[in-house]
Amino acid sequence: MQIVTTKKELQALVQACKASRKTIGLVPTMGALHQGHASLVKRAVADNDICVVSVFVNPTQFNNKEDLAKYPRNIERDAELLSSIGADYVFAPTPEEMYSAEEMNTTFAFDFAGLDQVMEGKMRPGHFNGVVQVVSRLFYLVQPDKAYFGEKDFQQLAIIHHMVERSSMAGTFGNLQIIDCPIVREESGLALSSRNERLSAAEKETALAISKTLFESLKWAKEATATASSAHQNLAHSVAAVRQRVIDAINAVPGLEVEYYEIVDQTTLLPTDTFEHAIGCVTVYCGPVRLIDNIKYE
Repeated sequence: MQIVTTKKELQALVQACKASRKTIGLVPTMGALHQGHASLVKRAVADNDICVVSVFVNPTQFNNKEDLAKYPRNIERDAELLSSIGADYVFAPTPEEMYSAEEMNTTFAFDFAGLDQVMEGKMRPGHFNGVVQVVSRLFYLVQPDKAYFGEKDFQQLAIIHHMVERSSMAGTFGNLQIIDCPIVREESGLALSSRNERLSAAEKETALAISKTLFESLKWAKEATATASSAHQNLAHSVAAVRQRVIDAINAVPGLEVEYYEIVDQTTLLPTDTFEHAIGCVTVYCGPVRLIDNIKYE
C-alpha cells in the first residue's frame, strides 16, 4: 500500500491505472477509521482493480472550529488498518495541498435543491457546502468508477447523489456509481462512528439508548399504522406521535439530549405524514459529543 500526499502524485497514479484499464473504487474518509469504514473499503477492494482511500479532515465542512480541532486523527493507525484489508493507495493531503487560500476562505456555491436546508444543514450552516467541495474535488482527482459512502450519514449521501446527478458527473467519468453501504453497528447496536472515540466508557453505555429507541420505534410505527388503519384515521397524527415518543424516550435518559429527530421522505428529506419510504434521522448530544443515527421505516 502506498501513501500519497500530493495531488500531482495522485493524478499520475490515476492516469497509470486508467491507461491499464483498471477500475478504481474510492472511499472518502476523514480518518479515525473503524470497522464501518473498513466495510466500505473491503467492498471497494472486492468490486474494483484499485482501491483509493482518502484520509482528510476537511476544514471547510466544519462550522465549529473547536469540533475541527478535537476531531480524532491517527494516520499511522489508519494506514495500518487500510493496509491489512487491501487498500492500494491512501491519499492524505494537507489542507494547503487540497485548497488554495481563496478556496479555504470562500463558501463553495452549489444548488442543493433544498436538501441542505433541513436537519444537519439547518443545524450546521455551510456544512454541506464543504462536503460537496471536498467530494467533488476528490472525484475530479481520482476519477473513480465507483465511490462508497455509508448510510449513517444519510443526508450527506442524498446530497452526494444529487451532486452527481446535477453535475452530470456520471457522464464525465464514464459512469460514476455512488454505492450506498449499510450502517455498521457494534453488537450492542451503537452505530460505529469516529466520534465514539471521544466517549467515556460510561457515556458509551449511555449512548446505547439511541439505537435501542430507534429500533423500538419500528414497533411503535407498526402499531400506529395498524391503529390508524383500523380506525380509518389519517396517519399524519401517528407519525407525529411516534416522532415525539422517540424524542421523549431519548431525552429521558440522563446524559442524552436530542438536537433533532425528524421522520422524512428518503428522497426529498422533507417531513412526511406516512411511514412508507420514510427514514427517521436523529442527532443526540451524549455529554459534549454529537452523535447521529437513523432508522428506515420502509
